[in-house]
Formats: sequence, structure tokens, C-alpha cells
Amino acid sequence: MTILLSVASLGFFLGSAYAHAIFQELWVNGVSQGHNVGIRVPTYNGPITDVTSNDVICNGGINPFLQPMSQAIIDVPAGASVTAEWHHGGSGPDPNDASDPIDPSHKGPIIAYLAKVPSALQTDVTGLDWFKIYEDGYGPGTEWAVDRLVANKGFVTFKIPECIRNGEYLLRVELIALHGAGSYPGAQLYMECAQLRITGGGNAVPAPIAHFPGAYSGTDPGILIGIYYPPITNYIIPGMRTSSERGGEVDLIL
Repeated sequence: MTILLSVASLGFFLGSAYAHAIFQELWVNGVSQGHNVGIRVPTYNGPITDVTSNDVICNGGINPFLQPMSQAIIDVPAGASVTAEWHHGGSGPDPNDASDPIDPSHKGPIIAYLAKVPSALQTDVTGLDWFKIYEDGYGPGTEWAVDRLVANKGFVTFKIPECIRNGEYLLRVELIALHGAGSYPGAQLYMECAQLRITGGGNAVPAPIAHFPGAYSGTDPGILIGIYYPPITNYIIPGMRTSSERGGEVDLIL
């Protein structure tokens, strides 16, 4: 089927029925930690569109968490390679679902943040100090981070910084779908938080720090953007700016 995406509103109309994805499994150095284990997984796979809402922190508001919420804390060595696994439905991969892990029309960036917390099981996630550890946006060519996620069957891999302090953290992995972002609220934010215990780290205090809500505004060029017409040539990933244009592990100021 051929779809002509000449305006953002048309792209939104054609893709809106498929606008769903959930981060539901974490792999540590290539080893799965289990489906829905150590992750605050919502009952619904829909997006958050209000960037001023507390729901942009770890989800769980308009999309309530599965109950009982996982009480597992995932042990992760500092410097480890971790993989976030995303799927359209809540039951893992579905080879018969053309929108698994997410509909290909939902192009946009993928971003990961960490926040150190007294307890990775705490229910209050407001006011946390988040720092970005990974981002992937637009390019090379016309390929998006979501294109790479789809090609990798829902897997995105990045590293935990070696130098951060030991302790318990929340890992916030986020996908932003921009097919309807030509007006606000149009960008669709999908995020879940994993509960980590990091060991073997250093003494660094990461910066810059972001707070959710607050890190994004409805007028940010990475949130308010028409990606179809005119064709974009550059994309500014929202949140803290880094020295990396396209993405990857980001350079923290320590």
C-alpha cells in the first residue's frame, strides 16, 4: 500500500490507530532480566501528549501500572551494556503484528535518562534529578531512531556510564513519535521506568540535570515539528543538549 505523506495532519491520521508501544523488558550484557520484571509497565500502551503532566516522568497516570507493580530491582554493573525491548502489545513480540514493535509511521527519537533515588521501589517520582545517558535522533540520511528500532525488532542498546556512583536508580527510556507533531499537543511520548541497582561505579556527579515535567516544552523544536512537509534536514533532540549531533552515548559533564 502506498501512503502519500505530504502534510503532518495526513501522517497523523494514517498512523494514529497504530500509536502504541511499551518498553517491557531489559537486557543486561545480553541477558534478559525477564518480561515485565523490574519495569513499571502500564496497562495501556498509548502515548502521553501533555509535556507538562507528571505522566511524562514514568507513565502510570492515564495509563495505570500493571498490579502488583514489579518489586524486582535489576542489578547492573556500571559500564554494562543494557538493551531496552519495546513491543506494540504487552505480551512481547508478535510476528503477525505489522505494528510490532511500533508502527513504522511513528518516526522520531529514542532517549534514555537515569535518576539516582533512595529506593528504586519508591512510588513518588516527582522532583528527581535526571541525566541523559543516551539519545538517537535523525540521520544518517533520512533514517530515524525509530526506523532502527523497527529494523532491530524492538531492541535499542546503550551503556550505563562507568563513572556514576553506586546505588539505586530509575532508568527512563523514552520514544517520541513525531508523525503528528506539526501542532501541539501532537508529539506522542512513550516512556517506562526500570528499577536498577548499579554497582562497581565511581564517584562522579553527572550534569546537566533535567526535571520532568519541565525538561520539554510544547514549543521545543524537537516536540513541535512537521517532519513530512517541507522535508526536514536537521532534528534537535529535546532535553539537555549534548556534543553529539546524531546521538549515541552522551557526554556528561562530571
